[in-house]
Amino acid sequence: MQNWFHIFPKNTGLSLYVWIIFCVLPFYFVISSATFIEITIGSIMIMLFFTTYRLSFIKKGWTMYMSVAIEMAINIGMTVYFGYIYFALFLAFFIGNVQNRKGFFAIYAAHVTTTAAATTIGFYIQNETFMVQLPFIAIALIGVLLLPFTISNRHKRERLESQLETANEKIAQLLLAEERQRIARDLHDTLGQKLSLIGIKSDLARKWLPIDQEKTNIELQEIQKIARTTLNEVREIVSDIKRSRLSDEIARIKEILTAAEVELKIKGEDDALLKKPPLLENVLCMCLKEAVTNIVKHSGADRCTITFAQTPTEFCMEIKDNGNGLTGKTDEKQGGLQGMKERLEFINGDLHYESQDGFLVAMRVPVTGEKDGGSVQ
Repeated sequence: MQNWFHIFPKNTGLSLYVWIIFCVLPFYFVISSATFIEITIGSIMIMLFFTTYRLSFIKKGWTMYMSVAIEMAINIGMTVYFGYIYFALFLAFFIGNVQNRKGFFAIYAAHVTTTAAATTIGFYIQNETFMVQLPFIAIALIGVLLLPFTISNRHKRERLESQLETANEKIAQLLLAEERQRIARDLHDTLGQKLSLIGIKSDLARKWLPIDQEKTNIELQEIQKIARTTLNEVREIVSDIKRSRLSDEIARIKEILTAAEVELKIKGEDDALLKKPPLLENVLCMCLKEAVTNIVKHSGADRCTITFAQTPTEFCMEIKDNGNGLTGKTDEKQGGLQGMKERLEFINGDLHYESQDGFLVAMRVPVTGEKDGGSVQ
């Protein structure tokens, strides 16, 4: 609120040029009064009004309330003696910027009362002047009544949007931290275990080398096999990090399920391809990948149906197979489901699964906006 251009209120629905006219117009009303004394007094009142109006945005506490009181007194004087009521609109805009609820209603009530009283007296004192500008006076009075609430509500909405943006940033940071932990865990489980095994095998090969060449070759072959497996697993981890779009993930799972001889049917693919925020799409990609991995590794299924659906309030993704469900569950499969649940919780989503005639995994995340281009909150 500390920029010089607060003299010209913004975001009120009126053009900047209209406010400039309101600043220049009082000099016309004063000059038209003809007498030198009236012109001098009127000019001083105008300059004093703009000075205190500027101070009311900068100062706080009693200084601000004193500035507003002076502005109201000048508004009354300009209305009654010069027939200029439009300073009331400047005050109405300022009142909308008052964040203290009690202060807002106190200043609002005082302003409405003084403006109504000054306008009523002005009609008696300067009836001809007021009748000429009657339509504009009516518009100004409506502005005095409504503009403070319009500005106040706009500020509240902007604060809420700012808080929502901050919350989304925190969620993104938490998700990033969780993903880093997952990557660290995957690397530890992959590289730590395999490198330890390679170390043990290398020690055995070194011990067998002077004694039994055949056993040494066997150990070296095992080391080579472990190294290749580890390399493939590391490549898969890196691939997971890079992948973040549902369209790419759908193409990938089609290849995986085809290679695994699992018949795939996709419903609502158009909803899946709609533009989504990166945070939402990243989480859905990871969950879809995990669900399909469970089907290939653990379910024994030969058919799989994936359904996507987006409504004005939520995005849904279901993965259904005709496998063995949880009857042959493993800790790895349960861990995958828990990982999906934790990821969805970061974006206020939920996970539901059931084992009946196969296995069903259903994910839902809240969204806002219309179907074409809704955004996640």
